[in-house]
Amino acid sequence: MLGVNEVSVVVSTVLFAWLLGSAPLGAWWIRRATGRDARNVSPGLLGVENVFRLLGPHVAAVSFGLDVVKGALAVLLLPQATLAAVFVLAGHVWPFPWRVGSRSPRGRGNGVLLGAVLALLQVGVLPVAAVLTAAAGFAAVLARWGYATTATLAGLAVLLAWPSSVTWLAAAWLAIVTLRGIPALMRMADGTEPRIGDPPPVQGVSEGRLRAAFMIHPMTLDDVWQVPSQGWVYALYRRGWLSEAALRRVLPWLRPQLHGILRGVDLPDGRTLDVALIGGPMLPDQIRGEPEAATTMAIRGAKLAQELGAVAFGLGAYWSTVGEKGRLVQEAVPDLPVTHGGSYTAATVQAAIPRLLARYGYAGGRLSDATAAVVGANGVVAFGVARALVPHVARLVLIGTDEDRLERSARTLRRKAEGCEVVTSTDVSDVAEAELVFTATSAPGYVVRSEHVRPGAWIYDLGRPADVDPAVRDVPGVQLIPGGVVRPPGSSVSDLDLHFGEGRVPACLAETMILAATGERERATTGGTARSQDVAWFLEQGERLGFDIVLDDEDAAEAPASSGSWERSS
Repeated sequence: MLGVNEVSVVVSTVLFAWLLGSAPLGAWWIRRATGRDARNVSPGLLGVENVFRLLGPHVAAVSFGLDVVKGALAVLLLPQATLAAVFVLAGHVWPFPWRVGSRSPRGRGNGVLLGAVLALLQVGVLPVAAVLTAAAGFAAVLARWGYATTATLAGLAVLLAWPSSVTWLAAAWLAIVTLRGIPALMRMADGTEPRIGDPPPVQGVSEGRLRAAFMIHPMTLDDVWQVPSQGWVYALYRRGWLSEAALRRVLPWLRPQLHGILRGVDLPDGRTLDVALIGGPMLPDQIRGEPEAATTMAIRGAKLAQELGAVAFGLGAYWSTVGEKGRLVQEAVPDLPVTHGGSYTAATVQAAIPRLLARYGYAGGRLSDATAAVVGANGVVAFGVARALVPHVARLVLIGTDEDRLERSARTLRRKAEGCEVVTSTDVSDVAEAELVFTATSAPGYVVRSEHVRPGAWIYDLGRPADVDPAVRDVPGVQLIPGGVVRPPGSSVSDLDLHFGEGRVPACLAETMILAATGERERATTGGTARSQDVAWFLEQGERLGFDIVLDDEDAAEAPASSGSWERSS
């Protein structure tokens, strides 16, 4: 049993090693050398690889050297060398915030680890042969695959297998590096982790390349494991080892990750554009119910977009509602235009409705005798649809949840088109009265089902997630048309199934692309309304750049309405 003196030595070693490991020497050097706050360079990881890629070799070399010194000093100055070697690494990867709000991003601790190893060699704790063998294992794996995390894990595994009195030290290091390296391992599984020697991300245009970023989220738990790196979560969940409640508690604590790239958007001027798809792992009810946590995650996603070289950042689906509908996110990243995509979404609706009504007439429908229903008419988008419809149809049914608001809207529309009968309803089954149905709600599930529609109805679904049950297509003669869906120029493909059909994206994602392509950052849409001049501008620029608004049922048939997908946006 340890005596009082021994206990005090152990406690002091652990405490001082952890505090020394926590010292933000790399962040201090980055600020001194570049004038930049490390938190604005990389939102979560600031290892030597990222510093090299983002700030250059000189800054990276000094930053890495400071970490080496930190690891060596802990071992050489503190009485329990092996214990100090463990806790200086732990302090580096899980640092103590030296002042409130100052916790800076850290790397995986390779510099600290190297310094501790060199110091332990100096004091004779580690066998030279064991260290050389571990170094050979590190070098071999790094040369073969190019990932620093896997190389470090391989070197520590070799050290752990070496017969030694400090096996527990290698095991402790391996555990720390494994836990800290989980995000990198996940990115490797998704194919999004950069290798040593990869070029830095392109800011702006380089050799005709351009990048935007778009933040997505799982609509259901099934979407969580669509991403390859999340397969282990599904395995735990399926076996009952991880409950839904536990998974929900964990999700808001995770950081946004790059989960895929949308490629193949070819602009008319010869440039190519890709979109980094950044996953923020919160479910819709969590985003609505935990607004502060959701805003924090959206800001982290925007900072990750900056690190990845994006020149525009879009907030998809329920992310568009957080941080005062993007305003707080924009304030947190003033150098990166942030949009929730409302302007181009409104533009696609504005352009689509006349075309849709004309096609209805060409198909033999009589607008002068037709009844149209607008589901979600309490909302701004749906009311805009109603305003566009009321001059053209004989009867308009406004369906929503707030009867008083519906009646106020109806009075406004009656003054706009006296020849149209405008009625209100809070019963979605009244959709059955209409030949033309338009839906635009933010309900998390299906609103319009087969029993609600009449044979031959034309349905334009703007809901995100989709309002209309796919089974509605089984009703004879029904045409189900996706609203706010756009075909970008070129032949776009995505690492993730966005569930809008091949080569198609939501309008809010298309708005992010248009912002990136034009560089007109002042057009980014935040807040609750879209300016009419911006709606017109996005419509004009979308046409100029070759974005095509989807208006056919064949396209709709390829875009599942509400089963698992990472993104159904705007």
